[in-house]
Amino acid sequence: MRVFHTVEEVVQWRTQELGDTRSRETIGFVPTMGCLHSGHASLISQSVKENTYTVVSIFVNPSQFAPTEDLDNYPRTLPDDIKLLDSLNVDVLFAPNAHAMYPQGIPLDLEKQRGPFVSVLGLSEKLEGKTRPNFFRGVATVVTKLFNIVMADVAYFGQKDIQQFIVLQCMVDELFVNTRLQIMPIIRNSGGLALSSRNKYLCPESLKISANLYQGLQAAENAIKGLAPGARLTRSEIIDVVSETWAPYVASHDFKVDYVSLADFKTLDELSVVENTVEQKPLVISCAVYVTDREKPDTVVRLIDNIII
Repeated sequence: MRVFHTVEEVVQWRTQELGDTRSRETIGFVPTMGCLHSGHASLISQSVKENTYTVVSIFVNPSQFAPTEDLDNYPRTLPDDIKLLDSLNVDVLFAPNAHAMYPQGIPLDLEKQRGPFVSVLGLSEKLEGKTRPNFFRGVATVVTKLFNIVMADVAYFGQKDIQQFIVLQCMVDELFVNTRLQIMPIIRNSGGLALSSRNKYLCPESLKISANLYQGLQAAENAIKGLAPGARLTRSEIIDVVSETWAPYVASHDFKVDYVSLADFKTLDELSVVENTVEQKPLVISCAVYVTDREKPDTVVRLIDNIII
């Protein structure tokens, strides 16, 4: 595996390996922030299976973080990540520093930032965007930069970050980016908890409790899929099903719910009712919940999850 730290090295590799023709050889790309786990490995393995070359990036993107968020504490495990990537037969790791990606610098204070940025209006302000303003501005900006550097045929993203995928799909479609996006299923542990780098912050007992996030979403999924033809459920009825599952953990202060969303898959517009009809469009039920660690009560981790129906 080649390890590059500058844009010029990636461009030179791509030019040497592929030249001017791309008729038979393809590049698959998996952008990450490191601290790799089995969820990332599933994306990478799919890319290796489907493409001539696979490029993985590791970059903890400062423009995704607000001044009050955990940029400095975000887990960084580059030596272990490199070992994993080697074992997965990755061709190139691109691990730039902040200056390579943001030549004018990238202060966390939005007012002090300089240079080009990408915003996807109408989607970025919803759900995660309400709690984390400008988060998707940072995501869209860095992914645009990475796409322009790597020039991949296809990029792989996990379903866990479903809003991210929907925002980036809109960006790719409407900015005419020549990289196809492919969404891959959520990888979960044996209890059903979606794998996440943030899970490392929680003790084993709290991780076990956190699996109930998925159980709540599954209860809603079962209610929707169990509708008889022509029957309907209101938004409040569906969300009540989720809340009932989580009620013991809310009462014990293990969970503090940020949001539960029932939305159209493409637009993320909230749905007031779900009906069992042939015209029913795909929808996504998603959530964000603050989980308090039982061993370290001062540690609170915000976890997200979703199910596409």
